[in-house]
Amino acid sequence: MSDAQTSEEMDTALRLLEAILFASNEPVSAQSLQNHLGESADLTAMIETLQAHYAQRGVNLVENDGYWSFRTAPELAPLMTITRQPRRKLPKAASEVLAIIAYHQPVTRGEIESIRGVETSKGTLDILLEIGWIRPGKRRDTPGRPLTWKTTPEFLSHFNLAALSELPGVEELKAAGLLDTRPILATMPAVEDEAAIARDDTDFANWVEEE
Repeated sequence: MSDAQTSEEMDTALRLLEAILFASNEPVSAQSLQNHLGESADLTAMIETLQAHYAQRGVNLVENDGYWSFRTAPELAPLMTITRQPRRKLPKAASEVLAIIAYHQPVTRGEIESIRGVETSKGTLDILLEIGWIRPGKRRDTPGRPLTWKTTPEFLSHFNLAALSELPGVEELKAAGLLDTRPILATMPAVEDEAAIARDDTDFANWVEEE
């Protein structure tokens, strides 16, 4: 195989990668991209090439927990106006359950109910499943083998988070005025501090809307 042919094949593979990412309606996993391009393709190098090419353009190639997609350059977001149909606000219960799953995952339905203090209806989980923000995880190795729940790459992508570690903390939400600043009961374990977001479903719903 000549050098010219090798260069031509690499260029075709790079264009194919670019086309796949542009054509996809949702972020694409690295494994899926590798499968499309073939095991011999150097996916890491190709992604770096595309990232460099689009670094100063209107869209950037970004990663969200191992999934890749093109997104509007952050500095251009304030200049854009998008007209779309208003989306129905998440029910309070769904906002609360989503917060608990996001901050405590993987978490079982029973654990969700323990944190909320009320029973969780199947319809609440169905809403989050339909949106694509949660997915089933592994079953717990405990009596009954309960199913756990986790957030999805679509959840991270929607809120423009590269990883779960970028979720706003309690102090950030307090600073933004989205969380009740009244002190938590002294008898409550410190580990539950992050769950304050889940307990105050209105604050979390406001954060969802702002994003």
